[in-house]
Formats: sequence, structure tokens, C-alpha cells
Amino acid sequence: MDSRYLRAFVAVVDAGGISAAAVALGYAQSTLSVQLRRLERELGAEVLRRSPTGTTLTEAGRLLLPYAREALELEERMRRAVGDRVPRLRLGALESLAVEWLPDILAAFGRGAAGPGTGAAEVRLKVAGRAVLQEELAAGRLDLIFLFDNGAPGGGPPSVGGHERTVVGHDRTVAVAGPGHRLARVRGLAPEELLEEEFLVAEAGCTSQMLVDRFGRDLSPRARLSMVTGSLAALRRLAAHGRGIALLPHLAARQDLDTGELVELDVRQGLEPVSIEARWRTGLGPAERPLAALVALARRNAPWDARSSLTGVARSA
Repeated sequence: MDSRYLRAFVAVVDAGGISAAAVALGYAQSTLSVQLRRLERELGAEVLRRSPTGTTLTEAGRLLLPYAREALELEERMRRAVGDRVPRLRLGALESLAVEWLPDILAAFGRGAAGPGTGAAEVRLKVAGRAVLQEELAAGRLDLIFLFDNGAPGGGPPSVGGHERTVVGHDRTVAVAGPGHRLARVRGLAPEELLEEEFLVAEAGCTSQMLVDRFGRDLSPRARLSMVTGSLAALRRLAAHGRGIALLPHLAARQDLDTGELVELDVRQGLEPVSIEARWRTGLGPAERPLAALVALARRNAPWDARSSLTGVARSA
């Protein structure tokens, strides 16, 4: 099967229509339409349903999409291997990890800190929320992602091909509020006192909600959650203005703690640390070596070490 047909199909799905896909690929619309018709002829099935408002996937198209993406990725890896080009590593991370933790690791990786020859990879970084990163990994559009643990079993949506996961480190958990909050200057807060407050969480099933549940939400039937979907920055701003409190990984709150926009509450009962997970696709050919090296480097530079009581400052590579 001509890979151009698959590329045309994926482009239409991603762009939401033939016109936008033709612009993205630099084709005339008529050329793209011909490629799509040839693809459907070869498969013996309609994969896209055209309408005046755009295109939608048929059931056959929905089944084809993950395999089309995988085939195009395999073609790219073959071209890189035969053409003696450096392997490509598509990396994804949550915003707080991408801003506060990964830059030093990626800089060290590029300098070869992971071992001879391992830094010779083209790294592309995507910053997004948990659901998007898991979907992109499962669809084969990302090779490696870094997430905070959210207490959920399994690794997200099923993928074409295998994927693996491991804990690369931990970050300490902090209870934060605005400097004007009534608990900001109270020493030795008991769990029951904290659970009387309104908790801000990023979204259903997120790490911040898991931390509230793990802390002992069942101790207080009046514990309240307010969700701030889609923006951790908005959650921090609301907390800074006294809207509620939040349990967060230290990395997610570090900037605001440093500037005084947020304060760390003094909780009598120690808060359990939160894990940082790496999840990756297998069978990546030449990219597997730099991927394994980057995961190992991340493990060596975890943001918090309980043994030495570090407080969220990443150690240098």
C-alpha cells in the first residue's frame, strides 16, 4: 500500500477536513481526494464519510487509524535508520514536570550525560494534560511520557503495540493556600482540620484528587472538592486568592511558593510523596537506546530524595 494514501488519510483525520489537510500537506484538494479514493479501493471499504460540514470516520476508518499511524511511524524509523539519521524521540510531559524538572535533564541528555552516543537523538517535547498524553502515547504519536501518579491502575487507553511503565522518582506532597487563608499561620494542623476546608483539584481522576482521597477524605463527610478543569495555573491563582486549599506535588507549586503567592501549610501528619512515572512504547528500533538512557537519567535526577530530605530541587546531572 502506498504510504501517501495513509498519510493523506491521517492528515484528514487530524485536520478535520480535506481542505485543511490539503493545505497542511501542500497538495491540491483534488490530489488528496484521489489518494483517499485509491486507499478505499485498495481496502475495499469506505474509511471517511464526507459531508458539507467536514469528514468523519466510518467504523472501518476508526479501525484503520491506529494501524495507519503505526505504519507511518515505522516508515519514518526505516528512513532514519537507512539514511543514517539520528533517531527521533517524541517526548510528552505534564506542564509542571516540563517546566520545573525536565529542562535540566534534557540539557544533560544532550551533553551525553546518559552515556556515550545516547544524546544523539532528535527530541521533540509536547506539553499537555494527562488525558491527552495518554491518548497520544496509545495512538503512537508520542514515544515516552512523564506523569505524576494518580492512583489509577493500568496505563490509560490500549495501544497498538506494547507499552511499559516504571516509577522514575518521587516528589514530596505539599498542602498549599493563599497567604491570607485562615490556616496559613496555624502550626501543626491535624487532618480533621484540613479536611474541613474546600479542596481545589485539577480535574476528575487527577493527581491532586488522588492526594486528597489518600490523605483521608473519608475522615470528614463534609470534605468539599472544587474542580478547575484544564488549568493548573488557574487552580493556583484561585488558591492564592483564598478560594480554597490544594494538595499538590511540590514541583507543581514551587514557583508560587518561591514568590510568596502561595504558602505551605504546616500539617501535623506527614503527607505521602507522589510518584513520577515514565510510560513508553516498545519496538522503537534505533530510538530504544536513547529512550532507555533518558529514562535512566530521569531516575538519577528525581526531584526529591527522602533519604537526604531534599525539598524538590533537582540534583544536577
